[in-house]
Amino acid sequence: MNRKLRFLVAALLLTGAVAYLMYTGVRQTSVYYLTIEEFLTKKEALANEGVRVAGRVELGSVNKKMTPSGEELTFRLADFSGGGDSRGSVPVHFVGITPDMFKAGGGSDVIVEGKYRDGMIYAHSLLTSCPSKYEAEASGGQAAGR
Repeated sequence: MNRKLRFLVAALLLTGAVAYLMYTGVRQTSVYYLTIEEFLTKKEALANEGVRVAGRVELGSVNKKMTPSGEELTFRLADFSGGGDSRGSVPVHFVGITPDMFKAGGGSDVIVEGKYRDGMIYAHSLLTSCPSKYEAEASGGQAAGR
């Protein structure tokens, strides 16, 4: 009986530890996905919170320099039309490995993940998205690329 009780207690502790690790892992990685337009309307409520924001890098706003910990990028994230002004965009600071499809001059569609504080997104993750091959033709015909 004593052996069975020890086994049961150990099994419960192990199950509890695994459940706790799963809960904290999901809690840390569950970040809302917002477009830049949605983010700009809620940005004050999201201060010091983890955010994931999609937008287009504003043309001419990219500053890049090398640091010992990787490339340091600062740029402005604007709406997908790409022509935002300073009110319709938000500055982003990122240190790390820049994705290959990131355009140094701007114009890339990106998703940044990090924390918003002091009027800037401090990103720890920078993802680029490639343009779709299957966009509709201007004449309304079949999708291109087929």
